[in-house]
Amino acid sequence: MKRILTYGTFDLLHFGHIEILRRAKTLGDYLVVALSTDEFNGIKNKQAYHNYETRKKMLEAIRYVDLVIPEENWDQKRKDVLEYEIDTVVMGSDWEGNENFECLKDICEVVYLPRTEGISTTKIKEDLNLQEPINGVNQIPNN
Repeated sequence: MKRILTYGTFDLLHFGHIEILRRAKTLGDYLVVALSTDEFNGIKNKQAYHNYETRKKMLEAIRYVDLVIPEENWDQKRKDVLEYEIDTVVMGSDWEGNENFECLKDICEVVYLPRTEGISTTKIKEDLNLQEPINGVNQIPNN
């Protein structure tokens, strides 16, 4: 059995997230997702809209995901690869060359997949912030 591991916050779950999970799963038989905890997001100066437990439940509902584990710090990656007998770590191409993943190449394969064009959590947040409230209610953009 070939085991795949990916990391992320997976906030405001969108098509780009589904695509990276789908493509990661095609590389093996068992997909582990290390989901950033709320505390770790704080260390990274990120704030998720949904809390860890909600994000975890959403990921567990996706057919490509076999196991969700907490990502609590930058240094746990090597331990995760060994503990879960990971063959390949998969990340988005924006992480290519990052030492947090490059340092794993001596114990597993590291694959960087292209991002899904035109969508990101950051873009969604920016688009939502651009909308003028109608009768006090924010509206979703039509684009």
